[in-house]
Amino acid sequence: MNPSSPTTSAFPVVAAQGLVTFLGAGPGDPGLLTLRAVEALAGADVLIAEPEVLDVVRTHARAGVDTPQLTVADELSAAAGVPVIRDAANLVMEAARTGRRVVRAVTGDPGLDGNAAAEMLACARAGVPFEVVPGVATAVGVPAYAGVPLRGEQGADVRFVDARHASQRCWSEVGASDGSVVVSATLETVAAAAAELVSAGRKPETPLSVTVGGTTTRQRTWTATLGTIAQVFKQGKVLPSPEGARPVIAVVGEQGAAARREEMAWFESKPLFGWRVLVPRTKEQAASLSDQLRSYGAVPHEVPTIAVEPPRTPQQMERAVKGLVTGRYEWIAFTSVNAVKAVREKFEEYGLDARAFAGIKVAAVGEQTAAALVEFGVKPDLVPSGEQSAAGLLEDWPPYDPVFDPIDRVFLPRADIATETLVAGLIELGWEVDDVTAYRTVRASPPPADTREAIKGGGFDAVLFTSSSTVRNLVGIAGKPHNVTVIACIGPATAKTAEEHGLRVDVLSPEPSVGKLAEALAAYGEARRDAAKAAGETVARPSERRPGARRRRTT
Repeated sequence: MNPSSPTTSAFPVVAAQGLVTFLGAGPGDPGLLTLRAVEALAGADVLIAEPEVLDVVRTHARAGVDTPQLTVADELSAAAGVPVIRDAANLVMEAARTGRRVVRAVTGDPGLDGNAAAEMLACARAGVPFEVVPGVATAVGVPAYAGVPLRGEQGADVRFVDARHASQRCWSEVGASDGSVVVSATLETVAAAAAELVSAGRKPETPLSVTVGGTTTRQRTWTATLGTIAQVFKQGKVLPSPEGARPVIAVVGEQGAAARREEMAWFESKPLFGWRVLVPRTKEQAASLSDQLRSYGAVPHEVPTIAVEPPRTPQQMERAVKGLVTGRYEWIAFTSVNAVKAVREKFEEYGLDARAFAGIKVAAVGEQTAAALVEFGVKPDLVPSGEQSAAGLLEDWPPYDPVFDPIDRVFLPRADIATETLVAGLIELGWEVDDVTAYRTVRASPPPADTREAIKGGGFDAVLFTSSSTVRNLVGIAGKPHNVTVIACIGPATAKTAEEHGLRVDVLSPEPSVGKLAEALAAYGEARRDAAKAAGETVARPSERRPGARRRRTT
């Protein structure tokens, strides 16, 4: 990094009365936060964020950060249905005057979206130091996610208009232009804005794209012309609607033509776009799978079905860990991420670290378990080259050789309900096995009532089952998924359990890997989308096919 860069150190020197960072949080996708924004959030003492982006920025703030709300619910505002909006400028300055670092997060970019400029001016006049961290502006980010570039090959003039405050002179100027016009409006007012542009000289056949929920998995885009948008909304039953006040970004110009956007709509054409996918695993196990599902456009919903608890009698585990240090074992075999976690916790309890594995060969049942070991500081010596399972591990496990193996014992930390496949196979290969219960798996508590209702009522588009126990436990704590929900299973044994519980299995992973399972679901979603398009049908999620479901939800 350039040593003269203002961001060389994470934060400027804070004055006695604190520092305010006006931060652009982007239009909605958490991935659009800049690196500088993440740095500022990590160092914030006070976080004052617009409700629309609070969840986006809060995950990057430290634990215990003060988050005063901009909306205040009192009896009068509750009765009117309109919460009181605090004076944000005064709230910001009051916090800064106590000597704290204040981050004021706004939707989009502080200089182009909202009223951040007025708050900056108030700080300047009050002598409160501030800085600005730009963000992806809503009027720029949303068209990019809608597949509508604002400039084409020839280049063009681009105008930005806020329909709420546009004067007649403004409409006349943009109407006389032949460049792209980006209009900030609402579902209810976009047709009126289109009429203003036609009155000002734009041709009624000028292409128009309208995007709601931009950059999020709730995004939806309509293509029409200035002259037909009102009819398109009426025929599609988009309006009238109680959601008519939702903000939209409309792009006027050839870049938003329907045929062109059909080719460039990269975001909404993701294979699982907008699908609510249930991930019934422990919280730690669900994280990487949820990230992969998000990359396919899905909205993962993690519901723990299994809780992991320490063994009832810890003495056996304690003896085995001490045996690792004293040279009792030739091998240690990890069959799950939870086994790695259990051994790691026991190491930390005794003040040990990864160096205690010196001289011991380490095996991992699969890539995820191997990754957990690497994070611990241990590179496994053996990972199955084929199937990632106990059987696959045995395929590659060497037989005991008294000439080359000074010790014939294997430490196997496992769950209390693990199968005996690996133990029997190792014994057959000539090894002695210390089969130790490192953790217990118990059924988790039932999820909240609304989640249970969504599972049984068809509110989820798909559910991923990664083991037979997740099938049994989910049905036990939440009920059987609705028959419109796509059921995806990691392997034949899990599929058999699902079918025994009356579920129709739609997707079967080609390999016993959660990553391959997610890939298989994405392939299913893509095939389903392609079939609907080929048949001339509207692409709809599985949950939208259930009786009583709305055709297209935009919330």
